[in-house]
Amino acid sequence: MNNREGYITDFYNGYGGGFGNSLFPSFVEIFMILIFIVFIVMFVRIIVVSARQGIKNSKSPVLSVDARVVAKRTDISYHSDHVDDGIDTSSSSTWYYVTFEVESGDRMEFSVMSSEFGMLVEGDCGKLKFQGTRYLGFVRQI
Repeated sequence: MNNREGYITDFYNGYGGGFGNSLFPSFVEIFMILIFIVFIVMFVRIIVVSARQGIKNSKSPVLSVDARVVAKRTDISYHSDHVDDGIDTSSSSTWYYVTFEVESGDRMEFSVMSSEFGMLVEGDCGKLKFQGTRYLGFVRQI
């Protein structure tokens, strides 16, 4: 067997550092496993945090307080993709937020639907209804 045949035999027997072929994992294999674990941990953490907030909101009392709309804002994120066949696609997402000030001077910001956002005007006074961090509605006083 010549030198080249020995190299090929060694490579296929696991000495060439191929993925999953060697006795000890390579740096790339360890790195890929760590990235996968970090991704799974972050995904589980997001689910747990969201579930905890939902449970906390559900256990909170529903409150209705006098409040005034003091600010409105939007958060827009843009997404674009380039597909291999030369087609570019893009989209955007918009989140709507309203800040209310209650009689004590405390301010609370809630995420609201676009239809609700359009109906509220800075300076509006009325009854704010919420449960924890969950916005339930606002009834303007006329």
